[in-house]
Amino acid sequence: MSETWLVVIDPQTIFASATSPWGSPTFPNIIDPMNHMVAAFHGRTIVTRWIPATTRSGSWRDYFDRWTFADRPADDPIFDLADEARPWAERPTIDVTTFGKWGSQLTAVTGEYPHLLLAGVSTDCCIITTALAAADAGAWVTVVSDACAGSTPDNHEAALTVMGLYSPQIEVATTSQVLTTLT
Repeated sequence: MSETWLVVIDPQTIFASATSPWGSPTFPNIIDPMNHMVAAFHGRTIVTRWIPATTRSGSWRDYFDRWTFADRPADDPIFDLADEARPWAERPTIDVTTFGKWGSQLTAVTGEYPHLLLAGVSTDCCIITTALAAADAGAWVTVVSDACAGSTPDNHEAALTVMGLYSPQIEVATTSQVLTTLT
C-alpha cells in the first residue's frame, strides 16, 4: 500500500457555520478528532475547498438557481476555511469546483494509488463522492467516521452505511481505530 494521506474535505464557513443553509449541525463535533488526526499526520495532511465555477454549465445552472446564496465569487469569505480548520492547512488548499475532490490536483500530491484517510464535511456529499471516485481509480480509502460531519446526523449515518458496502476498497473507521494502527 502507498503512503497514507489525511484529506480534510471542505472545512469551510459555508459548511461549518450554524447560520449557513449548508452548515452541518455536527461540525463542532469533529474539531477534536480532526485535531488529533492532523497532529498524527503532520506533513501528510491536505485540506480542500469547494468553490463555485465561474461558468454554470449543464446541471450546475439549475443547482445555482436553487442555491442562490452560494452563487458568489470564489474569493467570498463564505468559502474561507472555518476558523477552527485554519491550523489544519499545512500547505495551500486544493480548490475544486466539484463535489468530489479526487482528481489531478490531489494525485499530484498523493500519487496515483495512495491510501486516503477522508474527513471533513459533508459525509453525504463531498466525502462520499470523493471516496467512490478514489476507490474506482484504485486508491485505498478509509473514511474517518467521527471526523466527518454530515448535513444531518441521519444523512451522515446513511452515507457511512453506503460507503461501508465498498469494503475492502473503502473502509470506515473511527479516529481511535486509525490512530491505534499507527502504534
